[in-house]
Amino acid sequence: MAFKPGFDQSPAFNDQGRGAWGAGAGQQQAGWGHTPQQGGMTPEQLQYMYDRPTANPVDTDRMSYEDTIVKTLLAFGVLLVGAVAGWNLPPIVWIVGAIVGFVLALVNTFKKKPSPGLVLAYAFFEGLFVGGISAAFNAQSDGIVAQAVFGTLGVFAVTLLLFSSGKVRATPKATRFFLIAMVGYLAFSLVNLVLMLTGVTTGAQGLRSEPSFLFGIPWGVLIGVFVVLMAAYSLILDFDQIKTGVQRGAPRIYAWTAAFGLIVTLVWLYIEILRILALLASNRD
Repeated sequence: MAFKPGFDQSPAFNDQGRGAWGAGAGQQQAGWGHTPQQGGMTPEQLQYMYDRPTANPVDTDRMSYEDTIVKTLLAFGVLLVGAVAGWNLPPIVWIVGAIVGFVLALVNTFKKKPSPGLVLAYAFFEGLFVGGISAAFNAQSDGIVAQAVFGTLGVFAVTLLLFSSGKVRATPKATRFFLIAMVGYLAFSLVNLVLMLTGVTTGAQGLRSEPSFLFGIPWGVLIGVFVVLMAAYSLILDFDQIKTGVQRGAPRIYAWTAAFGLIVTLVWLYIEILRILALLASNRD
């Protein structure tokens, strides 16, 4: 979701190689070296350079797909540790986790240079929130957490497959629509929260729980499906920014920014699917 600062940086070039060549040429002209040289290097040194393997992104300290995957899995592992703790701790713990996670999300989003420690801290506190709210939903409808997990993995896999095949791409028009829809959804969520806190709505999910139907489908479910589609497009943006970062040779540290963006989107996607399943379960009861 988050924009990745620094992906437009290109590798710096210098004149060290040209300077070395000039020094070698000057030495030959002055009669200082009896061994033929090229670029200030002996034939043995040149042969050693040619025999070395090609530098990979790690050697050049540049972002790579492999490194991004490793960092994402590490952050996801920390998220799972927090989720297990949040599942078994009192509700006040995961409420605090939600607040701290929100603050850390803002810090990571607007920080110019990513910090691995802050990204992992966000993952842990967000895990507390995810685990706690999952336990609360599961207490109301046993089994929906496992369904939400598989649903999240399914959406992620399908989205990644479509993006990898080139059938789905982030376009300026679609991104503008996504940003407008995002602002509208945030406004709806804020109003819904205020109505829940003031007691205007009594349902477990506020306005989402209202007994309104469209074509026989609960209104809250339709909102949830729309938000899941938004989250799926957010994944497309994450994949696209990772691809851009690798292709442009972004510094390796920005793989943490990519990992952070993926964790944010996956948590958002999981919570929305969990809400949809909870609404469907409540309507069956």
